[in-house]
Amino acid sequence: MRKLPLAAALAALLLSSVALAGPDKKDDKAKPEPKPDAALLQPQSSTSEGSVSVEGKRVDYKAVAGTLIIHGSGDKEDEPEISMFYVAYLKKGVDASKRPITFIYNGGPGSATVWLHMGAFGPKRVVTADDSHTPAAPYQLVNNDYSLLDASDVVFIDAPGAGFSRLIADDADKGKRAEQMKEREKKIYGVDGDGHAFAQFITQFMSKYGRWNSPKYLFGESYGTTRSAVVANILENEDSVDLNGVILLSQILNFDTSIDGPEFNPGIDLPYELGLPTYAATAFYHHKLPQQPAALEPFLQEVEQYAMGPYAQALMAGTRLGDAQKQAVAEKLHEYTGLPVAYLVKANLRVSGGMFEHELLGQGDETTGRLDTRFSGPSLDPLSKSSEYDPQSSAISSAYVAAFNDYVRRDLKFGEHRRYRLFADISHWDFSHKAPGVQGEALQSSTNVMPDLAMAMKTNPNLKVYVNGGYYDLATPFFAADYEDHHLPIPASLAGNISYSWYPSGHMVYAHAPSLKLLHDNVARFIGQTDNLGGR
Repeated sequence: MRKLPLAAALAALLLSSVALAGPDKKDDKAKPEPKPDAALLQPQSSTSEGSVSVEGKRVDYKAVAGTLIIHGSGDKEDEPEISMFYVAYLKKGVDASKRPITFIYNGGPGSATVWLHMGAFGPKRVVTADDSHTPAAPYQLVNNDYSLLDASDVVFIDAPGAGFSRLIADDADKGKRAEQMKEREKKIYGVDGDGHAFAQFITQFMSKYGRWNSPKYLFGESYGTTRSAVVANILENEDSVDLNGVILLSQILNFDTSIDGPEFNPGIDLPYELGLPTYAATAFYHHKLPQQPAALEPFLQEVEQYAMGPYAQALMAGTRLGDAQKQAVAEKLHEYTGLPVAYLVKANLRVSGGMFEHELLGQGDETTGRLDTRFSGPSLDPLSKSSEYDPQSSAISSAYVAAFNDYVRRDLKFGEHRRYRLFADISHWDFSHKAPGVQGEALQSSTNVMPDLAMAMKTNPNLKVYVNGGYYDLATPFFAADYEDHHLPIPASLAGNISYSWYPSGHMVYAHAPSLKLLHDNVARFIGQTDNLGGR
């Protein structure tokens, strides 16, 4: 995900990945006018059964792959707007009111939830290479020893327009249907519309499956953490749903902290400071530091102190910083990042994520990953200023997509004659947001949902938040998440409601098998400590 100045580029990237199939325009007159897909107007479902062994413990479950219909609000509350796809795994033989349930989604924005489903917490897991390109098919689908089903029922939800989820335009008139679809896209493809769609899905699901009295959790990754803050506030303060916990993986709440494209937001130097520890971790991993530290975490603590101290002061000085001071800072940054001193001086001490990815291994004409900087691949253009693709995404995406498309049809018995879209077909995502308490129509021009999470915590002071991230994540750096959560507008008495875990992995923490085990154990423990079931 990218900051506002790059939002259009992001939308174009997503759009190019999911081009829609349609009739050749020259044949339009010869074909009958297409009618709305009746299957989208009614909930669909397919039920199957299975079992999973989680760290030696067998869990028998019922799996439901299906859709729920999301409607409008106010005068349009009976008007269908979205058919949202989900896969729910529900443990058999237990009292649902005493069984936690966790609603899980990826980010994007507009991403399907294939990643968390097939890589983290579903009963099956696709095997991928740890830090290199996974060979082409056939891919291996195995029992997931670290599925979350030992601790909670899980519901994987695809964002509107992604996966098998679709926007609905059901007017009989073709022209009116096109206008209706434009209205849907404008309303739903944005921070607030997306949040309300997910909140309505969750309340509908609880009604359909009798889960109103279950301990309830949100689990979002990447932009899904942005969504979780919005949804948590909507559920708490519009729907009177107290959540037990919100679990955030690879968090970004304030897009002004993003290391993607900070040069387009001059005067805001915080991203460079918060990204520095990830640069240091990456250089440590690739052995590019002038002096290799003995251990990663003590080294990162040193880098964090420098980032928020001397480095922040130097950047704050702007053009007042003298040449000798700039040289001294560049030399220190060289010790922490491995980048050449001359390059750091020329960059004015400000290196964006894309620049770092391109330059760290640049002498070998290689680019590091963005989602996981442990990965690397050939640079598309060795003379480019910044990276032009993500080797990590290229390394594993095919395995996830192929495995899920096979699994959902063969095992879950859903999706025949349907196309599974990795991303929603969005040409624009509305990053503006109306924060809680804002009067009138005033909107933030750059997304910051820290007030939403803070409002949810203040109106439900028992709400616990668990933050997880990877040291090698340069899409949403772990130190940025730490900074955001320590700057939430909450009283000091609630700061203890937030806990943290960091892993020797990237954005998709679970792509590193030892980190997946730790993530599972930590999340299962968090649920057990907050489900109010007294250890049952």
